Amino acid sequence: MADQIELVFRNESGRVVATLIRLLGDFELAEDAMQDAFAAALAQWPSEGIPDNPRAWLVNVGRHKAIDRLRRHMRFLAKRQQIEADLMSDYRIGQWFPDDAVAEEGPEDDVLRLIFTCCHPALPSEARIALTLRTVCGLTTAEIARAFLVSEATMAQRLVRAKGKIRDAGIPYQVPSREVLAERLDGVLAVIYLIFTEGYAATSGANLIRDELCREAIRLGRLLVELMPGRAEPDGLLALMLLHDARRDARTTPDGDVILLEFQDRSRWDKAQIAEGLSRVEAGLRAPALPSTYAVQAAIAALHMRAERYEDTDWPQIAALYGVLMRIHPSPVIELNHAVAVSMVDGPEPALRLVDSIDKRGELNGYHMLPAVRGELLRRIGRREEAVAAYRLALSGAELEPERRFLAARLAELAQ
Repeated sequence: MADQIELVFRNESGRVVATLIRLLGDFELAEDAMQDAFAAALAQWPSEGIPDNPRAWLVNVGRHKAIDRLRRHMRFLAKRQQIEADLMSDYRIGQWFPDDAVAEEGPEDDVLRLIFTCCHPALPSEARIALTLRTVCGLTTAEIARAFLVSEATMAQRLVRAKGKIRDAGIPYQVPSREVLAERLDGVLAVIYLIFTEGYAATSGANLIRDELCREAIRLGRLLVELMPGRAEPDGLLALMLLHDARRDARTTPDGDVILLEFQDRSRWDKAQIAEGLSRVEAGLRAPALPSTYAVQAAIAALHMRAERYEDTDWPQIAALYGVLMRIHPSPVIELNHAVAVSMVDGPEPALRLVDSIDKRGELNGYHMLPAVRGELLRRIGRREEAVAAYRLALSGAELEPERRFLAARLAELAQ
């Protein structure tokens, strides 16, 4: 039963807290209420069983717990009556919420509201991303701090300031009107993709893939396409996520170890999802100006998906698309991916020169994938001792257990 409750927590916590934020109007109160609700579930569900609608149960209990917290804290005394009246205006204690309190469909989704709130232009860009990772993805402050290469204390302060800004500025918890929707689109696309990437390759932990985050990001991508019909950017993002996620079942062994693209069983790729992704790539590329970075990345993913065998991959076209990507969105991570593609076209030595150039600039200090790529290129050239040093550096920075096992296996091979 404990495993089942943990699964519910992983699958539902983001949407439970999003609904509680809508109902309570306070980030920290909603997060505390969610934790109280899951504690109640751990106490009651083993004997009573998991309810048919666990999310409604958790939201219901969470709102009860929030009311109790407000009653206990004297600092809310002056406004307690009004708060309790607002909280209970459409609710009778002891009954379930109406169905629309936890609705699952439609563009006015609670999680999407939360993302638009987090992406308000009044908040700094890093705070928007960090707050979304904390509330929607459920990442700990320590995990987010590692992703931003700052201390946990620094990240905690940023999160507190961001929540305070939303509260003090009265930033509304809603999807904005169409007049201002477009100006927040870039931020919303970015955080939905961050939710997906945390699911596709987790920051840390025992598992490479967090299925629930991949599914949630794709669900939100579909809602965004519905919310903004005719815009190419949401289609490009949805195509990218669908194509990457289509390989999910082939990316790890039954024991959770990483399977490189070269060795994946392509018969296990989701053909229906690939077909939808490929159709959306075309829509994503039909932008009136330059295509979005998501559409270009989706086009790269499409080339991988169209190859029946790894040997059939169109690496020259992939390298060219990374060149396009670097022009429209310069980034050292994109440069690193471009170097990998170059290694498949021109060999490891030209690619190593590109990687060394990125390394010298220091923009990716602490990013373990840079020494991992460098170690692989050195291994292919035959510079074994340098490859060992690079892989050791990558291993020291890796937080995800499957990646650590992969890097350790590479070191063991080189030791032989």
